[in-house]
Amino acid sequence: MKNSYSQRFLTAILTAILLACSGRALASPDHTKVPGVVIAHSPKSSKIYLGSAGICVLTDGSYLAKHDEFGPGSTEKTRAITRVYRSTDKGKSWEQISRVEDLFWASIFPHRGAVYLMGTSASHRHGHAVIRRSTDGGRTWTEAKDGDSGRLFPDISYHTAPTPVIVHGGRIWRAMEDEKGGEKWGTMFRVFMLSAPEDADLLKASNWTASNALPHNKSWLGGRFGGWLEGNAVVTPEGSIVDILRVDYRDLPEKAAIVRISGDGRTATFDPEKDFIDFPGGCKKFVIRWDAPSRRYWTISNATLPPYAAGNIERIRNAQVLMSSTDLRTWTPHEVVLHHPDVGTHGFQYLDWLVEGDDLLIVSRTAYDDGVGGAMNQHNSNYLTFHRLKQFRNAVTSRVEVATQR
Repeated sequence: MKNSYSQRFLTAILTAILLACSGRALASPDHTKVPGVVIAHSPKSSKIYLGSAGICVLTDGSYLAKHDEFGPGSTEKTRAITRVYRSTDKGKSWEQISRVEDLFWASIFPHRGAVYLMGTSASHRHGHAVIRRSTDGGRTWTEAKDGDSGRLFPDISYHTAPTPVIVHGGRIWRAMEDEKGGEKWGTMFRVFMLSAPEDADLLKASNWTASNALPHNKSWLGGRFGGWLEGNAVVTPEGSIVDILRVDYRDLPEKAAIVRISGDGRTATFDPEKDFIDFPGGCKKFVIRWDAPSRRYWTISNATLPPYAAGNIERIRNAQVLMSSTDLRTWTPHEVVLHHPDVGTHGFQYLDWLVEGDDLLIVSRTAYDDGVGGAMNQHNSNYLTFHRLKQFRNAVTSRVEVATQR
């Protein structure tokens, strides 16, 4: 009897294990709740998360979108992976067209008949500053092996995000950071601007000019300045170049920083008394672009909505708010573009976007429910999603409340 009971008990346990394993094997993702169009998905069980959302439009009207892979299941520090996707139906569907090794944190942009990816070769402390080129619409890419093929500096430890690459005054401009200001995230970042003649071979390092690199200063913002990063190259109303950066200041109102760049691209300057500005969502990555028809600068940022003001400002990524400015210093929140009430495992972050006619084309690093456990947390996103915001300029007459104090 005893042996029979033990056998039945063991059989029941094994059966339960097999059923559980079978259930997991049969489980499939459910994308039906996810806002927008799903471009890519990676379940949290893979420990590979999707970052660095980027988008561009080619001359044939097709869209390219990209992300990289980060997290403990990825190869971000040894052989970083970026994936590129194409849509030929205005973002309604997407297919992967390339897998690019040794590329991280890259912007994607068209220039003079080619398309480029510009970022680093790996994540923190491991990456060269690199630029890669495709002449077949993003299907194949050059390799950044040396100073003649896209490796912009011979040393490592550079940082960036998919922020704008712009042409102005006969030069192409791109903000970056290095990681040579210390050992700690945030305070390690030194900010600088890269530029090159717009008609130059962008793969040749000798064609690029780097400004001086400005380091963190712990005394700024009353001793609460945690660093600056992920800068935007922007042309001011006066026609000069600035680098507008995310600021690690974890209080309200959130801040951004405006670093001034000389016309030849060699000198970066900053006045902490004048050049920190109030910027809803400034503690998280954002993109700023000029829109000529409205004569305004626009951004979509992780502004903190009032119900969440008591939380960790840097990790409140559950809303994206459309904002505009006429002078780059005073920003008006107009409309909540994306939102989920949960801040723990839901997030829309690292948006990249472009103007197409009257609409905004948006890609998001998204953390959301997927039917197989959801995202690990709001930061470790499991989706790359596409969104179209129609008639965005109409929002200029609207106002939305964002948190300015706890």
